[in-house]
Formats: sequence, structure tokens, C-alpha cells
Amino acid sequence: MTSEGVQAAYLFPGQGSQFTGMGKDLYGHFPAAKKIYDRAAELVDFDIRSTCFEGPPELLTQTRFSQPAIFVTSMAALAALREHPKVKRFVPRFAAGLSLGEATALCAAESISFDDGMRFVCARGRYMDEAAVERPGLMAAVLGADLDTVEAICKSTGAEVGNLNAPGQIVISGFKEKVEVAIERLREAGAKKVIPLDVSGGFHSSCMDSACRKIEKALEKILISRPKILVVSNLTANVEEDPAKIKQNLIFQMNHRTLWEDSMRFMIQKGIRHFVEFAPGKILKGLLKKIDPQAETISLDGAEDFNAL
Repeated sequence: MTSEGVQAAYLFPGQGSQFTGMGKDLYGHFPAAKKIYDRAAELVDFDIRSTCFEGPPELLTQTRFSQPAIFVTSMAALAALREHPKVKRFVPRFAAGLSLGEATALCAAESISFDDGMRFVCARGRYMDEAAVERPGLMAAVLGADLDTVEAICKSTGAEVGNLNAPGQIVISGFKEKVEVAIERLREAGAKKVIPLDVSGGFHSSCMDSACRKIEKALEKILISRPKILVVSNLTANVEEDPAKIKQNLIFQMNHRTLWEDSMRFMIQKGIRHFVEFAPGKILKGLLKKIDPQAETISLDGAEDFNAL
């Protein structure tokens, strides 16, 4: 702890963290959070407040809606912390976000404006939805299998490694029929569990190639500056400050594996022991506990979490 406060890393979740009712508590208790939602409502072509607060779940799980909904909820939680009297308790040294959350981390670091961030995640979600229709894919969580085994089976079946989230937790992705074969092979090889995920496509695989091409054009209209907080990209598990490289990472991340475990270990090796996870949900806290049980994580998902500060 410094005289200014606790050196911390700010973490932002990705798709899969959404739930009906997310952010409603923040909206009702924090004027700064309300302002974020109200501004987002002016920028998108659907009722983002109703989608977050009321659902229905089948709408909220659609990529084109879930990505902007998660983004605005995370940014609302960040705004709530910044107006909170205990905000000086934390000095953000790093920021990182899982997949979609990387765009949120860049906005938190003032590398991308909120308005441009909102436009980016809306385009990202829409293009990923379109790619999933063009090239139907599947993702599955593999528990209790080592990376060498998973990579060998992926190579033999044409499936791909999509996410390296935590020790013993790997997500495979790719074309539906190839992933289905890989699932059976992994079970035969002794994986503890292989669980197909409830997602609309094969994210972080070659199924998203067309989405990458489209998002590259969309990014031409978005200004990216050097971040004011060091942002760890989960494409490289390293800090990237050059705006051109940041833009490249945002594109390539969509059809390449994410390195979340390595990203967390990078920050831990740099001396970070305290992490602040922003809404929605508390998934990243659970992953971090598997990566390093000694790391301390505070999840800010609702008013009670803020009161506990």
C-alpha cells in the first residue's frame, strides 16, 4: 500500500457474464452510473436499459445485445467507483478485460472514448453474430486436461483452442462438427469434463474471420490514444501502448485464442496483489482464485459491494 492507496488492477468481464437485472442496482443508487446508461441509450438502436434490467434472457444472450449490455454495465460500475468516497483506496496500475472486456479496459484507461467504445462493441457484437450465421460454430469448456493433450486433439480434429482462462480450464472453439468430434476425443482421452457452452458461435476461432475484416473497417472511424493506465492485452498477455498495435490486437483477438491466465500472471509478476472486478457478475474473481489463491479480488456488482468498501 502506498501513501496514495492500494496498487491494483482493474478487471472487466466478457461475454457470458450477463444476467437479467444486471446494473439495475447501480442505476438506482449511483447518479454517475445512471448517466452512463442514459448516454448509452442515446447511442444504440435498442432499449439498452430495459435489456439489462428486464431481459428477457433469450434477448440478453444474443451477442449483438449482450456485448453492449455488458460493456455499459462495466462502465457504469467504474463510474460508480469513481464517484465513491473510497475511490482513493485504489490506485489502478493496470487494466485488463477478458475478450470483449478488453475494449472496456481501454475505455477505462481513456484510450478510447465512451461513445466510441459503445459504437465499437455494438459493431463487434453485430459482426460476430453475422459470422456465426455464415460459419456455424461451437465452443466447449475442457476441465481437467492438460494443454498438450487439448492441442493435439484440436490439431487432429480441426478444432481450435479459443481461451486459456485458468489452470485446468481451457475452452475449445471452431466449426460445429469439428468441435463435436473433439469433445468426444477429449472425453475418451480422460478429460474430467467437457461442457458445450451456450453461445451463438465459434468465437476466438477461424469462424470469426469475416467479423475481423468488418471490424477492421469499423475501427478506421475510432480514435485510439495511448492509454493513461497500462492495459494488458489478452491476445499477447503483455502491455501494449502503441495505438496502431492496440487496434491490431482488437482485430486479431476475435479469431485467435485469449491468454487470460497469462495476462493475470503477468500483472502478478509485476507486483499486483489486489484486483478490482467490475460488473456484471463475479466470474473473473473465480478464475483468479484458481490462478493465484493469494491474490485479493473485490467484485463490484451492486450497491452492497460498494457499501462493503
